[in-house]
Amino acid sequence: MIDCHVHSNFSPDGKMPIDTACQTAADMELTGIAFTDHFDIDYPYPDLVFMFEPDKYFEDIEKIKNKYKDRIKVLAGIEIGLMPDTIDENQKIVSQYNFDYVLASVHVVDGMDPYMLDYYNNKTKHRAYERYLEEIHRIITLFDDFDMFAHFDYVIRPASYDDRSLRYRDHSDILDSIFKELISKGKGFEINTGSYRDRTDGKKLAEYDINILKRYKELGGELVCLGSDGHNPEHIGLKFSQFSELIKEAGFKYMVHFEQRKPVLIKI
Repeated sequence: MIDCHVHSNFSPDGKMPIDTACQTAADMELTGIAFTDHFDIDYPYPDLVFMFEPDKYFEDIEKIKNKYKDRIKVLAGIEIGLMPDTIDENQKIVSQYNFDYVLASVHVVDGMDPYMLDYYNNKTKHRAYERYLEEIHRIITLFDDFDMFAHFDYVIRPASYDDRSLRYRDHSDILDSIFKELISKGKGFEINTGSYRDRTDGKKLAEYDINILKRYKELGGELVCLGSDGHNPEHIGLKFSQFSELIKEAGFKYMVHFEQRKPVLIKI
């Protein structure tokens, strides 16, 4: 299996060097690792600059590819945090560099990052989640140059609701709209196991709703991958065996990763 969503210390919230991540993934006998460091232009919190210097990034990636060429596939990706006002600038970055993989995401809704608790003020669970999904749909209608979409369930992570799970039945219309847009553009989405890490704060674990996957497949979707959203070595490949079984249960026979922006299917 390939971990399609990993952050090195090129991300401001990343905690590990590229070499450490590769060593960890190789020791776990993963087939490959895709670095998807953050690139969020105009991120609204000035204390955090979610961008990296691409030339230095590629220089380091090439060195690591050579070092680990006999042990693990190393892929150079990027996680672009999209906002309507930054579409053109994101397009320039994606076009300028030879990424293997472009992962699109939404980290800002109405000027707020849902990871910051102020996003949830005066919102019911349904409204907080629905608004996040609405923004995903808006973004993917505006921007085409990506391969997969990241973490629909990003919004559940810091939420303090008694039941934090994102369920298809509660947001079926907007999820259908997202899936239809992705499918029409030949895009897929990841299952982000980072949203389902064991909690240390006493909050109940969220459950992944398999009906999300089943509906995407029912509508004609084919592209699904696994990403840990790992920022530390212990996150890499997190719960991949569990979630690969869930993908099979939903009826998928293959998972996908990208090399030189081309999909590569691997039988589960």
